[in-house]
Amino acid sequence: CPAIDACGSSNGGCSARAECRRTTPGNRACVCSAGYTGDGIVCMEINPCLVNNGGCDRNAECTQIGPNQAVCNCLKGYSGDGKTCTYISLCSQNNGGCSEFAICNDTELTERTCTCKPNYIGDGFKCRGNIFQELLRNSNTSRFYFHLEALSIKDITGPGPFTLFVPRTDVLNSDPRVKDWIAKGLMAQVLRYHMVACANLLHRDLTALTNLTSLQGDLIHVSLTQNSLVLNNKAEIILSDAVGTNGVIHVINQILVP
Repeated sequence: CPAIDACGSSNGGCSARAECRRTTPGNRACVCSAGYTGDGIVCMEINPCLVNNGGCDRNAECTQIGPNQAVCNCLKGYSGDGKTCTYISLCSQNNGGCSEFAICNDTELTERTCTCKPNYIGDGFKCRGNIFQELLRNSNTSRFYFHLEALSIKDITGPGPFTLFVPRTDVLNSDPRVKDWIAKGLMAQVLRYHMVACANLLHRDLTALTNLTSLQGDLIHVSLTQNSLVLNNKAEIILSDAVGTNGVIHVINQILVP
């Protein structure tokens, strides 16, 4: 008599995801295929993510992609291959987007704070030092800074407060009188005529004033003409309220002459 093949029909009654193995005549064993678990009659996919996060790093997401197969992806704020994930410090790159004069502190994932360093003011993204430092950082006022440096004028490096009226760089570069003042030793007086001590005068403050006393000693006349602030009836304030730790800078379109 021929032996009965228990696997000959309908996979021997085993699961479609199992292998039917003949044992003795008329008998068989059902063994779940790789990636599946069960008794052979019922076989279910193995989800590796359910045990030990699928071998992924604790800061990674395990995603099942097939029977007993998974991929590991580092969570936001971490980098790596998924098996190993390292925290990304926002502050480690470009100071976290903070000002170069600020301290960047990582607070939590994808978050950081920016705080201006001592002797600087601002929101952490923009930090300003004293007005002497700020002159150099702005192309509109840098020429005035170089004139101060050349003559070793350090008045506005002190605690202040000061109010500074700075002729725009192109004005200082193009005015032929500047070379003459330097040659005659008058440039220091001209520069100090643009400085006011013991006052931090913003644009709104200047509108209520008519005269200011400069560090040079002479008065500066202030007037409001067609909504523009004008000094000595000639120089218009074209940029205002650049605030530093020890005062404020206003940019004017002409040189003030004592």
